Amino acid sequence: MDGTVLVADDDRTIRTVLTQALTRAGCKVHATSSLTTLMRWVGEGKGDVVISDVMMPDGNGLEMLPKIAEDRPGLPVIVISAQNTIMTAIQAAEAEAYDYLPKPFDLPDLMKRTSKALETRRHAPAPAPAEAPAPGEDGELPLVGRTPAMQALYRLVAKVMNADLPVLVTGESGTGKSLIARTIHDFSDRRTLPFVTVTGADLRELEGPQRVLARVKGGTLLIDEIGDIEDEVQARLVRMIDAPGEHAPRFMATSQGDLARAMEEGRVRRDLYYRLTGATLHVPSLRERVEDIALLTEHFLARAERDGLARRQLSEDAQELFRTYSWPGNVRQLENAVRRLVLTSRADEITRSEVEQILGDQPETEPVLRGQAGGENEKLSASVARHLRRYFDLHGSALPPPGLYPRILREVEAPLIEIALEATGGNQAKCADLLGINRNTLRKKINDLEIQVTRRRKLM
Repeated sequence: MDGTVLVADDDRTIRTVLTQALTRAGCKVHATSSLTTLMRWVGEGKGDVVISDVMMPDGNGLEMLPKIAEDRPGLPVIVISAQNTIMTAIQAAEAEAYDYLPKPFDLPDLMKRTSKALETRRHAPAPAPAEAPAPGEDGELPLVGRTPAMQALYRLVAKVMNADLPVLVTGESGTGKSLIARTIHDFSDRRTLPFVTVTGADLRELEGPQRVLARVKGGTLLIDEIGDIEDEVQARLVRMIDAPGEHAPRFMATSQGDLARAMEEGRVRRDLYYRLTGATLHVPSLRERVEDIALLTEHFLARAERDGLARRQLSEDAQELFRTYSWPGNVRQLENAVRRLVLTSRADEITRSEVEQILGDQPETEPVLRGQAGGENEKLSASVARHLRRYFDLHGSALPPPGLYPRILREVEAPLIEIALEATGGNQAKCADLLGINRNTLRKKINDLEIQVTRRRKLM
């Protein structure tokens, strides 16, 4: 890389790491903990790329972007922030930031983005950001999550917000698909126009499409559960998308199922599928973002308190049950459970037994559904992959500790040998033959894995 990079961050460690990495890559670096100093450097014409944190001791880095664009049109600004909310991603996009990375960031990834910024500098001045509408309650959008899966979703929402593309939002029931669609509309250029949600029933009559278009008036039209709409209505919908009239709306759709598979199976028309999949956003289930459960729980507890209900908190045992429970109804089920617990709890601290009573006999592990992840038809490799992904997700944006390969092998080998010993009644010769390994190898593994052979019993 060749160029001068201006780094602004109040964390001395981050400034040091970035300075060393960029210097080794061939760049000149000016680092500061002050936005005032950064803006002075920008005004003096220094720097080819800016890397700036958002929350600084003397101001907000996002609020400086319009001024930077005015003083130095085309100067790329990469925003890094520990404020990992969808608002940060949207504000960075609206302020024409060159790129946005949530903290903790991956250093090689940031280096690649910096290199690209140096090579592809913008040539036109960035427009001042449009005034954003008031977000959700108390200035906070009801989209909560700091896991990599949610951060990736936030970035996509910011990118497609004003793109002239139809959007398909997929995900399980209760994940917040309609909320994502509404967020895209509320922060887009169509925010002052209507947002209308329809189902197949609204389009069954011949006049249905015209009535819907008259309601949406060039705003955003969200078609709920597109995969459940019958073929005749799908054909009518295709014609409406092709000829929307003078005030064409932005088309969006939601789907719980795999729409591509539904198309291949003939349940969704190909022409409709390709008209609605300009951009596809997947909203992860709670099982895919376990580390967000505590954050969501605190959010819903605080919301209940703002609504005038008693202040409550979960005991450690209750929190652990929340974390290990499968949440088949996802965020919607979690919110309802928290609300009920706040209303029914007898003390300030919600106990595990109270949580168990609310959750009833639902499983604490991932739900088993035929034909879906964890179902009866799932291959062993797919099951292992799910557990490995969850293990990685538990570490957030950081990597698991070194030595992962032998650690995972040990986790798989131990139960495999134990179960094989049970099945063969503890007979090591039969067990070795069953596993297809040498008997001496089996003995060594039993010792290394500290497997208690004497406790093995033959399975009936």
